Amino acid sequence: MAKQGQTVNRSLEGLTTAARDAAASPGKGLPPVHLWNPPFCGDLDMRIATDGTWFYMGTPIGRPALVRLFSTILKREEGKHFLVTPVEKVGIRVDDAPFLAVEMVRDQAANGRLLRFRTNVDDWVPCDGMHRLRFEQAEDGGLKPYLHVRADLWAKVTRALYYDLVDMGEQRMIDGRMMFGIESGGEFFAMADAEQVRDQG
Repeated sequence: MAKQGQTVNRSLEGLTTAARDAAASPGKGLPPVHLWNPPFCGDLDMRIATDGTWFYMGTPIGRPALVRLFSTILKREEGKHFLVTPVEKVGIRVDDAPFLAVEMVRDQAANGRLLRFRTNVDDWVPCDGMHRLRFEQAEDGGLKPYLHVRADLWAKVTRALYYDLVDMGEQRMIDGRMMFGIESGGEFFAMADAEQVRDQG
C-alpha cells in the first residue's frame, strides 16, 4: 500500500479510462463516491489552482469534458482531496476550493428567493439549507464567499458574483447582533457584522 506523500505515475489516458469506468455507474447522476473506500495508492501530480484550472504534471488540462469527468470522482476526506474509483484512491492538491461558482440566477421559490449557482464544471447548485454559503476573511481584509456543492466539496464564488450578493444583501438581527447577509432558499447567510460592512463601503 502506498504511503502519504508517495507520487503515483499514471498516464492521463489511463486515469481518464479509470475515471470514465467509475463514472459509468447505473442510473443518472454522479458516481456514488461516498460509498467507495478503496485503498490509497499515493499522490498524483494533479493540482486544482485558485482560478479553477486543473493541472496534470504541471500542464493545464485544456479539455473541459475531461475536467468535468475528473470532477465527478472527486472526494474530500480529513481536509485532503482525492480522485476515487471503486478500486483506487489517489491524492491531488487543491490550492483553495475545487470548484468555482461562475454564474448566478435568481428564482422564486415557495419560501421566497432562491439563488442558483453554476460551477465551472457546469453543475447547477441551489443555495439553501443543504448547500450553504459561508464567508471567510481574506488577507486583504475583505470576504471570500464559498458555496457548499456536495459532500464537503466547496465552490469559491467569483468576485463579480460576490458584489452581486452584496447588492442584494440586507441587515438582520442574529443572536443579538445586527448582521449583514443574503437570503436564499428560506435561509439567511450572514456575511459579516453590519457595522463592519458599512465601514468597508
